Amino acid sequence: MEFLKVKKIWNKSPHNAFTDLIRFGDYLYCTFREANEHMSMDGKLRVIRSKDGKRWSSVALLGFDGGDVRDGKFSITPKNELMLNAGVRLVESIDGLNTRSITWLSNDGTKWSEVFACPTGLGTWRWSTTWHKKTAYSIGYTGKDKLGCLYSTKDGKKWKIVKDKLFPTKNSSWSESSLVFLENGDLYVLLRRDSQSYTSVLGFSKFPYEEWSWSDLNVPIGGPKMIYMEKQDKFLATVRLYGNQSARTSLCWIDYENGELRESLTLPSGGDTSYAGMVYEEDILWISYYSSHEGKTSIYLAKVRI
Repeated sequence: MEFLKVKKIWNKSPHNAFTDLIRFGDYLYCTFREANEHMSMDGKLRVIRSKDGKRWSSVALLGFDGGDVRDGKFSITPKNELMLNAGVRLVESIDGLNTRSITWLSNDGTKWSEVFACPTGLGTWRWSTTWHKKTAYSIGYTGKDKLGCLYSTKDGKKWKIVKDKLFPTKNSSWSESSLVFLENGDLYVLLRRDSQSYTSVLGFSKFPYEEWSWSDLNVPIGGPKMIYMEKQDKFLATVRLYGNQSARTSLCWIDYENGELRESLTLPSGGDTSYAGMVYEEDILWISYYSSHEGKTSIYLAKVRI
């Protein structure tokens, strides 16, 4: 693994954070939250794109009336639509529920649909979405899904429950996740824990994804993003790490056979940081992330040769 370069690609808002990255057509697309502060209630999703990773232009700014939009995550539907799902912290609760999950769709990456807010998304936070064949899956947490829930959708608009009470234990605060399918349909999940030991776990299930096994990785993480590297037959994740050093954004190999996570490369980062997007093309890994190591929380794009 060879670190090639990093470039600051956006810092126009007071707080720029929580990224994702995808290749759609001829462009790299990056999305992130713009707001006044980390926890302010005025967040919107900025979408920018670039053909070369050097010059970026804004193509959209997406908000939700009455809520703080956070954690935008890209995917591509079977109809070749760019899909963007996110979570919203509601200014005023609805039936005692303070969060909801929403989706936008675009045919060209610049013109976006109305927001879709499926009733199943009220009171939960579907944090990221991964497609397998013609179905997308996402894990909801918090609120009504405190014990975890695996959802699926065929179109990104209407979602249904696949497996509720998903999380491995009831007395831990589980939250963010990244889902990866192997070609045979096996599903792996990198899951963050926010209480007790704080260590992350790797989950595994076969279709129809109702029976699960979990391996403790013995490392606390934040903002998980995981992809499968076929040549190495391992997962590669970009996460926030803590340890004896200050918080940092790092690339980590995950041996799914032995349930081990090993830090491999620390990106220029520190303070308020992490929440990466990853695009792997021809031995080059592009990584979007945010960090405050240079003072202001800004969006960065790193280039790494694998």
